[in-house]
Amino acid sequence: MTEMSNLEKTIAKAFLEMAEGLETGSFGKKPRIALTGMGSEHGEENAMKAAVMAAAKGVDVVYIGSLEHEGIETVHVANDEEGHKKMEEMVDKGEVDGAVTMHFPFPIGVSTVGRTVTPAKGKEMFVATTTGTSSTDRVEGMVKNAIYGVIAAKASGVENPSVGILNVDGARQTEIALKQLADGGYNINWAISGRADGGSVLRGNDVLQGTPDVLVTDSLTGNILMKMMSSFTTGGSFESVGFGYGPGIGQGYEKLVLIVSRASGAPVIANAIEYAAQLVKGKIFEVSKNEFAAADKAGLKKILEARKAAAKPAGEAKEEVKVPPKEVVTAEITGIDVLDLDDAAAVLWKAGIYCETGMGCTGPMLLVSEANEEKGRELVKAAGYIG
Repeated sequence: MTEMSNLEKTIAKAFLEMAEGLETGSFGKKPRIALTGMGSEHGEENAMKAAVMAAAKGVDVVYIGSLEHEGIETVHVANDEEGHKKMEEMVDKGEVDGAVTMHFPFPIGVSTVGRTVTPAKGKEMFVATTTGTSSTDRVEGMVKNAIYGVIAAKASGVENPSVGILNVDGARQTEIALKQLADGGYNINWAISGRADGGSVLRGNDVLQGTPDVLVTDSLTGNILMKMMSSFTTGGSFESVGFGYGPGIGQGYEKLVLIVSRASGAPVIANAIEYAAQLVKGKIFEVSKNEFAAADKAGLKKILEARKAAAKPAGEAKEEVKVPPKEVVTAEITGIDVLDLDDAAAVLWKAGIYCETGMGCTGPMLLVSEANEEKGRELVKAAGYIG
């Protein structure tokens, strides 16, 4: 009778896996994701609740902590530190396909791609990036963030993700570099701002609406955006919306670890576990290799090296340029990064064109006379300050 019972269980499990395979289009074992439960500001019970929620959606969850629950495998540890060591060990040995945790020391060159649900239209959006450092150079980091975001989106099932750049310091130089990459053959599906002036450098309105599939920004800004969108309705203490701060991605990096916050509630942690499972099914490391190969073929390294070579070293004495006689300036030259604004103005002054720097609602600009607008634009473009 016992043998028959075990046989029945085996057959039932096989049919269950077949049914799940038909539903998801993926046959074989479920993605096995570890979750460290200690350290949450909402208690360990919050993390276990997330594990149960994710398991109900078809993920094989391994809970690392002190609690137990029916249907959830628990690896017992004494404290948070021991839990993280165990998690790293399990990931390194391949005992799990990936892990979700509250902090992790990613190396320079690796940063995380968050995933949220935007409030205006309930649309999912990947935020690239949210923790970690892609590069010590701001613009280079944001260029890489764009590629990281595309990788995360594609591995999550978005076939041709649209890409937009948040209007922060470095956005215009990032746009120029990415357009050079696109000219070299790397496919970029540009998102267009919902505001009347359009363009792929996006505004706060676009963040709320989820205009792009992938929003490119620096990791500190991305981190703030994730915190605000995940916990706005709860007053900030409990993150209730979205999928967390995402997986660490970088060229050659093949360790699937996703980050959530100590303030993340069970719904966000459960979504993070499901996000990890989707990345496993979507073969994120294969996607990563393919995207970096395409980017390298399109000249990524040469573009980044040329940008660095053109940048002035910190502390270098700037050439003194005499400002031409003042005149009425009503024409605008936009699309210049705020970090380059003074240097761009010097280009025009050196050519004998009077200009003033300004800041409009769309960002930094040079103000020139109507007569000098076309020539001024050409000079600034030739100097590499606009695309």
